[in-house]
Amino acid sequence: MNLQQHVLVVPLPAQGHVKPLMKLAYNLAYHGIKATFANSQFVEAKILAAMSEADKEQCPIRLVSYWDGMESHPEERFGPVEMDSLKKVMTKNLEKLIEQINQSDKEPITCVMVDLTVGWTLEVARNMGLKQVAVWLAGPASLALALRIPTLIEARVIDENGSTIKNELICLSEGIPVWNSWELTWSTPGKPALQKFFFDFSLAINQVVENPTIVLCNTYYELDSSSCAMIPNILPIGPLPAISNLNPCSGSFSSQDSTCLSWLDKQPSNSVIYIAFGSTTMFSQKQFNEIAFGLELSGYSFLWAVRPNIVSGSSPEYYPNNFLERIAGRGKIVEWAPQEKVLAHSSVSCFFSHCGWNSTIEGISHGVPFLCWPYVWDQFDNKKYICDVWKVGLAVKYDEDGIISRHEIKTKIHNLLTNYEMKINAIKLMEDAKKSVSLGGSSHENFKSLVKYLKA
Repeated sequence: MNLQQHVLVVPLPAQGHVKPLMKLAYNLAYHGIKATFANSQFVEAKILAAMSEADKEQCPIRLVSYWDGMESHPEERFGPVEMDSLKKVMTKNLEKLIEQINQSDKEPITCVMVDLTVGWTLEVARNMGLKQVAVWLAGPASLALALRIPTLIEARVIDENGSTIKNELICLSEGIPVWNSWELTWSTPGKPALQKFFFDFSLAINQVVENPTIVLCNTYYELDSSSCAMIPNILPIGPLPAISNLNPCSGSFSSQDSTCLSWLDKQPSNSVIYIAFGSTTMFSQKQFNEIAFGLELSGYSFLWAVRPNIVSGSSPEYYPNNFLERIAGRGKIVEWAPQEKVLAHSSVSCFFSHCGWNSTIEGISHGVPFLCWPYVWDQFDNKKYICDVWKVGLAVKYDEDGIISRHEIKTKIHNLLTNYEMKINAIKLMEDAKKSVSLGGSSHENFKSLVKYLKA
């Protein structure tokens, strides 16, 4: 009797990592591969709380959990302490979890598919004789740069902590934007401990990718062929949103406020600015006020996703005085929006974003221009591609006080929404994305290859 192939999917237990891997797991299940999704107990509880009973019943993915070793949870901000704790217990608990599944399930785990952020868990699969697949959830350029680290150290461009030794431009390949050696992906000036954490993670990626492991990436080859060509065993299978829009298992940690969709239905075409800064970005009260005033001064209608913890050290009442009353006729504010449905809506004109890769590829998939405000890590790389390579967005700039002013926001919104060439470029990228996941497209064929490998 032929048993169904069984894949265990393991993300970093954070919102921006769980959601795309949940989409991937759904696609595996859709193609006849049994998918089990392993979350920390804390994260699994949040996902289940955010799901409706109907979605729980329809979800084709089995959810299991392990203890992550953390007594408290850092609001999804994984720094050196949290990652060290996670690494110490996750490998051991993951091995126990696989053994438990294999004892109770007639179809044992045949492959472990892991988020490259926790790539060290692949050793568990290797030791147990299972197939291994890694998933890179950022853009391919940042992975290509991480794989160049040993060469940069050998050339004495950077030291063993990732700090710059000599100032020079780093060009990996024609078609990839250059980096200044003092603004590399892991660079966090004034925060040496955080920089070392990011750098050590980037360096460790080399050990994972050196092994003959398939590396999946949520992109399509044509979007950044130069970076993809530099990564061994890469298999671009995105954009995932375009091939999994029926998935009832969203992986969201918060209930999505769908009232914004009916609000969007009442707005004219291409008239609404959508603002969302991801699950970890935080602002000072002063900066938050400038965003609010900038949106108000722009004169455009807007939909703004505002998490309860988006303002650091603030009470829940952090809007400027009478702001909500003044914008009531043209502004809609929710805690968490169904982002892909929002971006697909005809009334949305642009996306004011932190440029996380999930948001970047989702915006591209729906032909929406960007107003860019990168916050950390690869988001600065993504901004370069959006503004300089693909030419589908503009970036806001800090003033001499380190603030993005209301006038900067107002001006850049106006400049973006009157730049019709960027809208045309965005539509072209959307069409390319659709082709890639259509029959015969590059991502479609790559996903077929993945399924064939898993079923072999």
